[in-house]
Amino acid sequence: MSHIVGKEAYKSLEERLNKFPQGAPPSKTLYKILQVLFSEREAALVAQLPIRPFTAKKASKVWNMDEISARKVLDELASRAILLDVDNNGTKEYVLPPPMAGFFEFSLMRVRGDINQKVLGELFYQYLNEEEDFVKELFFSTETRLGRVFVQEKVLTKDNEIHILDFERASHIIKTSTHIGISTCYCRHKMEHVGKACNAPMDICMTFNGVADSLIRHGHARRVDASECLELLHEAYENNLVQCGENVKKGVTFICNCCGCCCEALVAARKFGMLNPVNTTSYIPRVLNDSCVNCGKCVKACPIEGIERLPKGVKVNEDICLGCGVCVRSCAFNSILLERRKEKIITPVNSVHRVVMMAIEKGMLQNLIFDNNALSSHRAMAAVLSSVLKLPPIKRAMASKQMKSIYLERIIEKLGM
Repeated sequence: MSHIVGKEAYKSLEERLNKFPQGAPPSKTLYKILQVLFSEREAALVAQLPIRPFTAKKASKVWNMDEISARKVLDELASRAILLDVDNNGTKEYVLPPPMAGFFEFSLMRVRGDINQKVLGELFYQYLNEEEDFVKELFFSTETRLGRVFVQEKVLTKDNEIHILDFERASHIIKTSTHIGISTCYCRHKMEHVGKACNAPMDICMTFNGVADSLIRHGHARRVDASECLELLHEAYENNLVQCGENVKKGVTFICNCCGCCCEALVAARKFGMLNPVNTTSYIPRVLNDSCVNCGKCVKACPIEGIERLPKGVKVNEDICLGCGVCVRSCAFNSILLERRKEKIITPVNSVHRVVMMAIEKGMLQNLIFDNNALSSHRAMAAVLSSVLKLPPIKRAMASKQMKSIYLERIIEKLGM
């Protein structure tokens, strides 16, 4: 009987994870991963938690237990980076992050002995690198991407320096963050456990603001100031790593420094070609064939194999190019430069805006609006509605249809949007 109850607990947790746009497709491997990270009791409790941030008082009502006991459970989960605990204007709130970027990664962002990280690393490799369902769901299930690439600022021309926007600069994210945490690279740590890690720097995963503060307090990241983080950014540049961060303009919570051999996004970019698993930068490289000596360094440096060596010069595959600038840095003859792309790259304003867009594209907006546990305050409802109202007309129509809400339709009509 306990076996059946346990199986039901993990099944309920899996269903809870898939209420969020960034879900986790069911598989035997996922079940094993959840068993490593959650006890049966924890799985059953977490399966009942709201989608949006919540307080201990809210959790106590959902779980039908006293608030002190609920807080003890929540704090234990936060100490293991299953949940994040953040300060919201003096009120402590908790949130279950999605598996990626979230508690999957947090589990390997430091060396720890409370879980078997080798077993977990092998399971992650099976689920993410050998089985394709999760990666396809993570990177290709919505038009709005989870992540975006930052350009290597050092290779920009003076003209591009003038026109680059603040949110396109990794350095700006670093300089304006309230908290900065540095952790072990999850991707390379995972690959280390299956004997496939490269020699790229490990202690270089960057988290920011409230997420960083939570990870730092519980020992999953070390606190650094902006100057040290900028030094690590330059180290990443020197190692031809690509900066992939959260796909938002404001409140970026992470920037990964990605290699082409270990990191899921870049591996997916090579494997699935022009589908673009992350938003590109606003730049595209142009080769100056008159000065190109066809040395092939840019071909080797490109982390997604997006440059082809021809009998005379090289050719950039613009359909898959990330616009990161690694190729420009590798050219000793200044034969590659970055130009602004003709098409505009759309970036969501903040995480709520991004999640709402992803939910609409997956037909899941009703989970954010109508889930009994999802929105317990007018503030949360207002944030979602505000994001809906900023969308283009077609997306707003899709949102209204999913929500089947006369209330929303009247708001849109009243505001003339």
